[in-house]
Amino acid sequence: MNQKIRNTLHQILTAVMLAWFGLFAPVITAATTPLTTEEVQDLAVDAYIYAYPLVIMEITRQVSTNVGAATSTGRMNAPMNQFGHATVFPDDRFEAVVRANADTLYSSLWYDVSKEPLIVSVADSGGRYYLLPLMDMWTEVFASPGKRTTGTGAQTFAIVGPNWKGKLPPNMSSYRSPTGMGWVIGRTQTNGVADFSAVHAFQAGLKTSLLSAWGKPAKAAPAASVNPAQDLSAPVEQIAKMDTAKFFALFGRLLKDNPPHSVDYPILERMARIGIVAGKDVDVTKLAPDVQAALAAAPAVAQKKIANAVRRSGNRANGWRTTLSPVGTYGAEYLGRAVIAYFGLGANVAEDAIYPSAFTDADGKPYDSGAKYVRHFDKDNLPPVRAFWSLTMYNDRQFFAANPIKRFAIGDRDAMKYNADGSLDLYIQRDAPTADKQSNWLPAPASGGFTMNLRLYWPKPAALDGTWLAPPVKRVE
Repeated sequence: MNQKIRNTLHQILTAVMLAWFGLFAPVITAATTPLTTEEVQDLAVDAYIYAYPLVIMEITRQVSTNVGAATSTGRMNAPMNQFGHATVFPDDRFEAVVRANADTLYSSLWYDVSKEPLIVSVADSGGRYYLLPLMDMWTEVFASPGKRTTGTGAQTFAIVGPNWKGKLPPNMSSYRSPTGMGWVIGRTQTNGVADFSAVHAFQAGLKTSLLSAWGKPAKAAPAASVNPAQDLSAPVEQIAKMDTAKFFALFGRLLKDNPPHSVDYPILERMARIGIVAGKDVDVTKLAPDVQAALAAAPAVAQKKIANAVRRSGNRANGWRTTLSPVGTYGAEYLGRAVIAYFGLGANVAEDAIYPSAFTDADGKPYDSGAKYVRHFDKDNLPPVRAFWSLTMYNDRQFFAANPIKRFAIGDRDAMKYNADGSLDLYIQRDAPTADKQSNWLPAPASGGFTMNLRLYWPKPAALDGTWLAPPVKRVE
């Protein structure tokens, strides 16, 4: 094959690939074969589930970046391309992210690399465990710098956009983001309130610079614009009350700027059959009447499907459910992706952390804040981790539960009392236990139900392959 033919074939292949990713007119067109009413309804639900993670990411981004300057509070808000740090643990007033943790201090970076790369500098952590998972707008974790992967020494890397071409400074590593925007949710091991100042020093060493400003004298970031009309309520609740037209219009706009993944072609082709075409605005009022009706009904059906999947998800044992896959990376598991977006947006890949969840006690009954429970670990059955573990309490809205001692989690870095044989008992109840047990007390909410997460950071193979099983939580009163 001569060079001219090779060039021609290369040009054709390139044009086709670019078309798929929305850089030219979309190649997907609606099929002429009519769909049955049932098919339209099913497709509308599938489209909602596929869209849900992208939409909740955008709502979360709007809430998190709607500040003039980076904050130093439990909310870790900051303008685009700037780190915002949580300098204290979240409390019962924190509702920006469901099922937050009180084990690490977060560092949040919403990035926009659609025009040029963003360079991230990380200081030496001195051996301290941390991770900086990079997540695209579809909630896919595509890189996870930190102690497990790149070590704890100082490092500098660039986040580059999906279509960027250019040169980086010599010897600088890079991660290519599948979408122009995305989220880095850093977690740094924090051994209680007394450890805050040491973690703050590490957080101060997390710095960003656009490539065009790299190596130039640092300048104070200009104040970002703030939208006073921005709804700052929990994103998952904003979406729950969002009307169908607004939801799909937002999805259509986001789909233009955030290329679908390479495995998404089948769902894109299916959506095109009801008029939702990648690269084009979505105006529900202009779609066929049966499609409008199906899309109007889709949120209730899809949200119920997601909620049911939450209850069914994971491997079950001893009243706990552990989801090892899909978490962090999803492929075409769209319901699994939506479940994590609803239930724990920003979850790490299993190799970094796993989160066994408890929605019922050992007898299969929902937790009742008026009851008392005990969780017992045998000496040789403590959570197997290379970093640390904790047990976290949530109210029935997936947020921290207010309690008199402001304890939202308890774990191996706390001053717990072990039994004479090396075993451990944790006391889960609303009212304080007797004085000799209060060091091991995880307070339940004042009323209503609750759920819990066991967190294992950098889990050992026994936790990943199912050899180790979380022990049951037993009701004692």
